Parts: sequence; C-alpha cells; structure tokens
Amino acid sequence: MRCAHWRRVPLDLAREAREKSAATYIDRAVQCQLSAHHDGEHSGLLTDAGAYGTAVWLRWHGTTEGQLVVLPDCPVSAPGPDGEGCCLFADHAKRHTWEGALEEVSCTS
Repeated sequence: MRCAHWRRVPLDLAREAREKSAATYIDRAVQCQLSAHHDGEHSGLLTDAGAYGTAVWLRWHGTTEGQLVVLPDCPVSAPGPDGEGCCLFADHAKRHTWEGALEEVSCTS
C-alpha cells in the first residue's frame, strides 16, 4: 500500500523543478510514492530530470515545505525475463513498486 501523505508544491520549487527538467508543467501537489508509513521522510515524484535515469523529487518531513532533490532511478527489476522496473529512486526504503498490489504498480499514478 502506498503512503497516503500529500504535499503542495510551493511555486518557487515548481519553477526550480521545471528548470531542472524538460517538463513545461509540474503538478501543484504530489503524493508520497513510498510504501505506507507515518513517520519520517516522504518523497513525491515531480518529473524526470534532464539526465537519463534520474528524476526530480520533492522530499518533506512532517509539515515542512520540502526540498527538491535529483535522484537516480532504482535499478531493481522484478524477477523474471520481463521483470518490471521499480518506479522509485535508488536506495529507497521498504518495498519496490512492483511488490505492491496491482493498482499501485503504475509509475504515473
């Protein structure tokens, strides 16, 4: 199950994220993409970064505004010849996205 925490993306951070990527639009709010948790750091995907295999994430803790981080993609794939790749960042905590329920697997939701 995915974490239920959301965070609004401050306008200045949305502008900065657009500068770090080729994206012309950044969502004004993001959901934490990690497995369900209540405490600790949350991470919401904003956009792919300019470099292959990296993405721009908004990280926040509690009620903080958050900060932008550019992180490499998680290199782990599901077992098997057609194993789906994980949609999170390298060295993330807990489960890979393909380890969740079917409705949680999509990297774009």
